Amino acid sequence: MLTILSISAISSNGEIQVMISRTLGPEFGGAMGLLFFIANIFSCGLYVSGFTEAFLDNFGSTGQWLPDGSAYWRYLYSFVVLTVCLGICLVGGSLFARTSAFILLQGRVPIPHPNKYVYPGNDTNSTVYYNFTGPNLAMFLENSKSHYSPDYTIDDPSSMSFARVFAILFSSVTGIMNGANMSGELRKPSESIPRGTLLATLFTFLCYILLGLTIAASCQYELLINNYSFLIPINYWSGFVVIGLSAATLSAALGNLIGASRILHALAKDGLFGLPLKPAAVTVAGGNPIPAVAISFCLVMLVLLIGSLNLIAPIVTCFFLLAYASTNLACAALDLASAPNFRPKFKLFHWSASLTGLFGSLVMGFLVSYIYTPISIMIMLGLMIVLHLRSLPDNWGSISQALIFHQVRKYMLMLDPRKYHVKYWRPQIILLISHPRQNAQMIKFVNDLKKGGLYVLGHVFPSVLNLEQMVIDPSEEAMPEWLSIVDELKVKAFVELTLAPDVRAGAQQLIRISGLGGMKPNTVCLGFYESAAVREAARLADQQSHEPGVINLSASPSQHHGWFSTPSSTRDVATPSDYTRLLGDVLQMGKELLVLRHMHALDSNGLGGRGKRQIDVWPVNFFQPGLKGYIDTTCLLQLQFACILNSSRRWRRDCRIRVFLCVDAGSNLDELTKQLDLLLGDLRIQAQTHILDWQHVVGEANPMSDGAISSAYLTAANQCIRLQSPETAAAFLYLPRPPSDPRMHAQYLEQIDILTKDLPPTVLVHGLHKVFSRNL
Repeated sequence: MLTILSISAISSNGEIQVMISRTLGPEFGGAMGLLFFIANIFSCGLYVSGFTEAFLDNFGSTGQWLPDGSAYWRYLYSFVVLTVCLGICLVGGSLFARTSAFILLQGRVPIPHPNKYVYPGNDTNSTVYYNFTGPNLAMFLENSKSHYSPDYTIDDPSSMSFARVFAILFSSVTGIMNGANMSGELRKPSESIPRGTLLATLFTFLCYILLGLTIAASCQYELLINNYSFLIPINYWSGFVVIGLSAATLSAALGNLIGASRILHALAKDGLFGLPLKPAAVTVAGGNPIPAVAISFCLVMLVLLIGSLNLIAPIVTCFFLLAYASTNLACAALDLASAPNFRPKFKLFHWSASLTGLFGSLVMGFLVSYIYTPISIMIMLGLMIVLHLRSLPDNWGSISQALIFHQVRKYMLMLDPRKYHVKYWRPQIILLISHPRQNAQMIKFVNDLKKGGLYVLGHVFPSVLNLEQMVIDPSEEAMPEWLSIVDELKVKAFVELTLAPDVRAGAQQLIRISGLGGMKPNTVCLGFYESAAVREAARLADQQSHEPGVINLSASPSQHHGWFSTPSSTRDVATPSDYTRLLGDVLQMGKELLVLRHMHALDSNGLGGRGKRQIDVWPVNFFQPGLKGYIDTTCLLQLQFACILNSSRRWRRDCRIRVFLCVDAGSNLDELTKQLDLLLGDLRIQAQTHILDWQHVVGEANPMSDGAISSAYLTAANQCIRLQSPETAAAFLYLPRPPSDPRMHAQYLEQIDILTKDLPPTVLVHGLHKVFSRNL
């Protein structure tokens, strides 16, 4: 009944296989659809076998008209019965409906007269068969107890149990999904399926209960366990029982055969299993899937080789219980996801009923058979893996996305930025980038810096939205291609694209509005402002070494804008002053700043072994050579990012951190080394310390007339770094704060260019906030 409520709630979505697959995704839905198809095949075989057994019990070797009831003859009779069902299904759903209605009427006639001894009559002479006595309260109380015994129709000395009896009885009520299977042929499935299924279940339940109570009150235990056809001699007319058996089994066999064909047809149309099921997708003029019907017929014939009804019943029960569990799971997931479009017309539904039905189906499955149920689940998991490895449709609207959204929204609201503590600081990075194909190494490098934090790829389209000239927003049009870049590079990043009059304004938009709630970027990364010659050299190097499979994002040259990589034309290049202003904007907005350079030289495959295995940290503000207080917020941020990089999968095995401390001649080297080691120990950073005498470098730092440091000093500092970097995979340097005077912007970039020229992949860092906690 709980499963019926779930079916009624989502019955407007189509066939049951479509309900599950469109809700739980193609992998789960396809696997469960195939198992549900197999369940219908076995169920059809069960009912045909039941019809044959009942027929032979009355007209076979113990009857008068049919030959010996050996296995061959039984199989022949089953074939004839199934062929009749095949003929009806081949005609189509209309003949099936008429036949079902006729069978219903035929089976309804005997119901008011199940037992002539229950009702008063005028018979003066009655023959008592076996231990039938008529209504008896003592007998009813005695039969109310459990008296399980072996089944005399099969070679199995073990006694029956509640689970085995449940498996056999449950297989007779598996037709609750027949209406859902044929929903494509119903005029109003959303109304017909709930009403028809509920009324049919209620009617069947009342008939079973009344029949069971009547039998328990009038038949002794010995009669019930030794003659499964005991109702025939005690009925008004024995033909009533034969008619009822024929009607029930034929109707169920028809329903399962046509249901199996429709499920197979739905699986074939979805293309989940490819070529093997392709013939089943063919239909004739009336929409009847004749190949699917024929395939189902052949499979049922194979099932009939099993023989006994009681042997087939547990298999049918396990498969159907698993299908019912999936249906309940789909319905519960839809309701728990709070999807606005899930508004079932059927109101007698609640997610708790679906979850109860889900767990009840699974528990009963294991009780019925601890062998068949695990096998069914393993088959389903195997099919899910096979389907997952195939290229499946991705526009079915899997419920997983709705559930993830529901949970993410809930936890995002719980993530309160006011409760932030430095102990749990992690980088939330936005990388401003123009051309991802030419910056694949940069994207992957920053991915290694995020340490489980937010990672956003930001891109600006320098343009103004003109409704007369633009059919669609270019940022929306480019989004799928950017997402494919993320997939190809296998990075865990979000993509944010925006349209702005200029790149600086667009970058400000991205920095401010990217993220959500407590997940907002606290660190901004961007590439260094390169000269035209350097950009062209990087572009040529990238053409030879860019990541395989990464597509060119922008087909049109006019889409390659910005300062963050190689532009396509001179007019797209921002001025040094604009770039420096952007650096100042980042710091003005309270974000940590990382400027990346020489990322095209990064060889991630050469890390460790005989390759480059050092991560160097230079906590030195080279633009203020006289400053003695090295360990400020920027120095700590350098150490933090170096530690994070060294903990990532690509870097942690063979790479190690080196910290370089530059001192003047005459300094106490032992004391400085001890202090630095103590600091690293407090910060729980494993690193080698190197103390360098840079007196020869400082000697070149003769201030120029405008107070700026000389190029000779920066060149000497660059040479000092290069001498220590033959095995360096990445270096972290101190980035001085950009000058506010626009006249010094070009000089500022030129000095950084001299300092970092020909270095290994370099990260220039400027920090504003505390990122380390000595205590956790």
